[in-house]
Amino acid sequence: MEKLNLTNDNITLRTQLLQEIEVLDPQQAIFPSVNESINQIVQQLENINPIPQPLQPDYLPYLIGEWQLIYASRGTVVTRRVASIPSWGEAIKIDRVWQELTAKDRNKIAAVNAAIIDLPWFGKWQLQANGIWVWDTPEQLAKVSFSSFSVQAKQPFGWFNWSWPQLTIPVLEWLRSEAVWITSYLDQEIRFGRGATGNLFVFRRQSTK
Repeated sequence: MEKLNLTNDNITLRTQLLQEIEVLDPQQAIFPSVNESINQIVQQLENINPIPQPLQPDYLPYLIGEWQLIYASRGTVVTRRVASIPSWGEAIKIDRVWQELTAKDRNKIAAVNAAIIDLPWFGKWQLQANGIWVWDTPEQLAKVSFSSFSVQAKQPFGWFNWSWPQLTIPVLEWLRSEAVWITSYLDQEIRFGRGATGNLFVFRRQSTK
């Protein structure tokens, strides 16, 4: 993967964005909460996107890899559920949310969306959704469907260094639905994703492949 030649504006705005996110509580940054300052910086970066066609085969090396979710404007499927339970919302901790992307061919990516949650009395559990991105044109929009979901106890009941086998539940093909996913900004360090309703996700690269 060749190094991108980012403009000074890209570098300055990216630095500002990461600083804005870093002052937030890491867990609350991925719970439903709109931050106008962050959203404005994101929009400015989207206007100077260095890779406007992230799904083009030549640019896939910048896209694939492991990405940590560091901000979600309206939360995630997991954090929205947690926030909806007032009595548990403060007790349940989200240790980590990440996404791992692997290229399958010129117009398909395997995507693993995962989170580790810490439940009172029940310990740490990993939730995972396994899906596929497919697209027709190499611009920004892909259609996503999920083929299976899994759960695994990573530290059940707080026991140290002990875990259960992963339980995977397949999704029958006729029950699978497609969702729209837009990669609205991409460089070597950060990535923005938007759903069909405009929900914003900011990811930071954790490893390169």
